[in-house]
Amino acid sequence: MTLDIITSDALAPLRHGFFARAGGASSGVFAGLNCGYGSSDQHEAVTINRERVARALDLDLPDLVGVYQVHSADVIPVTRAEDGGAEADALVTDQPGLALTVLTADCQPVLLADRQAGVIGAAHAGW
Repeated sequence: MTLDIITSDALAPLRHGFFARAGGASSGVFAGLNCGYGSSDQHEAVTINRERVARALDLDLPDLVGVYQVHSADVIPVTRAEDGGAEADALVTDQPGLALTVLTADCQPVLLADRQAGVIGAAHAGW
């Protein structure tokens, strides 16, 4: 199982990645690395996929924080792993050890970082 991960030198040395479909446990119309619990994919397959992403980032599964994406301009500040799940399209944190996640299909993911301030952000830029 090999994941297809795209990284950018512009964000180095921050751990990050844009994950493609390769290496996922999902099948059928969700074949590949579907990480969206909001889909009708099997919950177990999504969990396996998210575990693989967390492992690739050298994190634990609870450290992946996301939101229920709603095509908005709303941003959620995240202070701990449990903060995920609200409706928005972007997250921001100054807490080390958290991975901010956004899911995309025909939209674009945007990662932001201020190394001096120790702040990162992830946005779902769509429609």
